[in-house]
Amino acid sequence: MIRRIAVLLLAAGLAACASGPREEGPQAIETPPPGEPAEFYGIKAAALTGAMGKPQFVRKDGSFELWRYDSATCKAFFFLYKDSGALAVRHVETLPRGRSIAADLDCLSAMRGRNAVS
Repeated sequence: MIRRIAVLLLAAGLAACASGPREEGPQAIETPPPGEPAEFYGIKAAALTGAMGKPQFVRKDGSFELWRYDSATCKAFFFLYKDSGALAVRHVETLPRGRSIAADLDCLSAMRGRNAVS
């Protein structure tokens, strides 16, 4: 009896490992992780388009999308993942980078509203 239970537990464990990666991306988090710009973290794709306009470049890869915005002085990269079926921002980076985080807040502020959709 104990052997049968052990075999069932082993089979269940192997089945869980074989199911592959989840397609939903990161779970929703109420507050942004340290270093993420609070004004953009967790916003949905439609809100990002409303604030920043249409991105100059989009890369789609499964349940993840990268949106790039360009200005004369910097570039902003928004990493969006599916959250309850809708894309939401989970990470932001800029080139040049910020002093202590991956996103330069001055770059994001200068871009915000430049191409906004009304």
